[in-house]
Parts: sequence; structure tokens; C-alpha cells
Amino acid sequence: MEPELAAAYERCRQLHRRHGRTYYLATRLLPAWKRPHVHALYGFTRYADEIVDSTDDLPPAERAARLREWSDRFVAGLHGAPVDDPLLPAVLHTIERFDMDRADFASFLRSMAMDLEVAEYADYDDLLGYMEGSAAVIGTMMLPILEPADADAAREPARQLGLAFQLTNFLRDVGEDLQRGRIYLPQRDLRTFGVSPSELYQAAARGTATTAIRELVRYEITRAREHYAAAAPGVTMLAPTSQACIRTAFHLYGGILDEIERADLDVFARRATVPTHRRLQVAARCLLTPAGTPVATPRSPERAS
Repeated sequence: MEPELAAAYERCRQLHRRHGRTYYLATRLLPAWKRPHVHALYGFTRYADEIVDSTDDLPPAERAARLREWSDRFVAGLHGAPVDDPLLPAVLHTIERFDMDRADFASFLRSMAMDLEVAEYADYDDLLGYMEGSAAVIGTMMLPILEPADADAAREPARQLGLAFQLTNFLRDVGEDLQRGRIYLPQRDLRTFGVSPSELYQAAARGTATTAIRELVRYEITRAREHYAAAAPGVTMLAPTSQACIRTAFHLYGGILDEIERADLDVFARRATVPTHRRLQVAARCLLTPAGTPVATPRSPERAS
């Protein structure tokens, strides 16, 4: 591997290790030859997210310009142009190596641009439109690396797992998103539970959720678990050497919901994280689970319609 390409893969790995602890741990259960390609995909998504979210001192127009400029470099690279960038060579190499669907990457970048223009979502269908690009396509990006026996059959479970992970992140990070002026929980759901946006900001400032907010969070946890349930059959569709990785990620991200429940549904009291010892226990158990073993999903009470 050329030095520039190796350096780009290493840059992606470092980003993954620093910012994606849960998924980085799961990725270590993949065969060594697959790991750099997962790091590359993570690096692509993380770097775009950093342009949007880690430059809060810049006005939205300038952040949008930076995202466009980086996106244009990426698209030029897809068409064979030389790319001067610390991580894009690894991303482009991975896309070429697995003949990935370029439309998934375009969809992802559109959702990143939405974060600079859209601060809230009217209902869950609107939020799903955003998550299609920010989350569902990440599931389908991963599929060629994970080598399902039937890629068409595995596609929808992969999409559902991306949605499950994204909604879990939204619930864990309600307070952080409010600091950026964003509310991902649908406005219709807020009204259903009698929660106004101003009440969310007040609760975040106090560091304590109200009873109504806790009931809203309970509702969204049940919704997230529906996505996990829809994703579960996809794990055993993957190559045997890929199943421990995704099984681990499935349980660790789902474990964040468990931690929110252990905190009495108060997403403002502390950031919900799975303790390190439990993360390692889950990874070890999943590594020892025979390939083909169905994934058990937690049962949730039925959600109100």
C-alpha cells in the first residue's frame, strides 16, 4: 500500500478510535483485512459531521461552504481526480474496492447539509427523511464489507439497524443537540406528551427531566427498539466472520437505551453510556456466540398509536 493511502487509513482509524468507542470495539472483532475499510467509512461520516458540528464558532454559511468544498473534492475523487486530503484517499479506495453505491454517499452528504438548515422535524416521517441519509445509508454502505449471503435480503435489516443506532444517539444526546439549537425528537411527539421546546431547554439547563419529558423518552425508546427488532434478522445473514462485530454493536447500542432506563429516563442527569466492563463482557460473549445464532431483542411495552 502506498504511504499516502496507508496514512489516510490510519487517520480514519484514529478518528474512529477517538470518537466511536462503541463501534470501534465492535470493529475489532472483524477479520483484520476488513477493519481498515470500516474505519474509512467511519472517518468519512465523522469528518463531515465535524465540519457541521465542531466549528460552532463559524456562521452556518461558512460551515456550509466548507462542507460543499469537501464534498466537491470527494465527488471529484470519485471521478478519478487526484485528491489532496488527509482521509479521502482511504474512503475512495474502499468505495472502489467494494464497488459501493455512490448514491448512499450523496444521500449522507445531503443530510449533513440539512443540519445547517433544519433545526426541528414536524413528525417522525420527516425525521425518517433525514435519517435515511444520516443513518440508513450507513447500514447499506457497510453491507459489501460484511458480505451477506443475500445482499438484497440483508438490505432492509441493515437500514433498520442504522435507524436504530441513530435514534439511540438522539435520545442519549438530547442535551448536546439542544446546545446546537437542534431538536431531533419530532414536534408532534412533543405535543402528544405536553412538552414544549422551551421546556426541553429549561430541563437541560436544570439538568433534570420533567415527568412529561420522561414519558416522551419512554415512547421514543419503544420506537427505537422496534427498529432493533426489524434489524435483528439481518445479523445472521452476514458472513460468519462478520456476525460477532455487528452482534456486539447491536447489543452495545441497545445497551445505551437500557442505561437511559436505569437513569429513570432522565436524559439530562448524565450522558448514558455502557460501562467499560459491561462493554468488554458483551464483546466477549458475542465473539463466542456461534454464527447463525438468532439475535435476541429486548421486549418493550406496546407503544401508543
